[in-house]
Amino acid sequence: MQELAIAAAWALWFGILTSISPCPLATNIAAISYIGRRVSSSRQVLLAGLLYTAGRMVAYLGLACVLVYAALSNAQVSMFLQKYMHVVLGPILILVGMLLLGLIQFPTGGSGVSEKLQKRVDAMGIWGAMLLGVVFALSFCPTSAGLFFGNLMASVKASSPVLMPLIYGIGTALPVLVFAGLIAFSAQSVGKAFNVLSKVEWWARMTTGWIFVAVGILFSLEYCLGVPVISAMRRALGGPES
Repeated sequence: MQELAIAAAWALWFGILTSISPCPLATNIAAISYIGRRVSSSRQVLLAGLLYTAGRMVAYLGLACVLVYAALSNAQVSMFLQKYMHVVLGPILILVGMLLLGLIQFPTGGSGVSEKLQKRVDAMGIWGAMLLGVVFALSFCPTSAGLFFGNLMASVKASSPVLMPLIYGIGTALPVLVFAGLIAFSAQSVGKAFNVLSKVEWWARMTTGWIFVAVGILFSLEYCLGVPVISAMRRALGGPES
């Protein structure tokens, strides 16, 4: 139960951090603004924000459920994960942490709204916000991909193909809804909130990245190299050994 609660907390944190990372945050604001300027009332802007958020949640939940369920339902993959999860987890955590810290970088493509997508969104009216949410959720940048993959690891480890992805989706929704409200009632507040979140995001991403690297090193020492660091720490803290 305690492990499930910890995994759920990480899934929520991964979702929030995904949503306030520079690339997704700018995309979220641009998408809601694009829909918002085509509607006539603050209530419709908020509705557009809700629909856009629902689209992102559906995309993340659907993709994560498929991947986690496929991993857990395949007997060979499931047995491999049960036997070697701790072994591969250390190096993977180090790689994801380095990605969050910017020590590993990949070229990114544009994530703007294509002319074809614009026409389809315009034709759907306010419901086009949900389509934008799905499309932009699946347009991963390196940071959001690393966080999404981190949530997948938590989902597989907790054997939860639905709960963890759902909590992750809720986490990605919270900042988007805040910005939808700001756009609906005060465009000036968006710039201030963006500047504050940009600073918070950097510290949050750096902290999470270093935690990933540190935990990855501990797991690698313990389960890859056979150095009983984690076991020694548990003995020192009076906890049970694994």
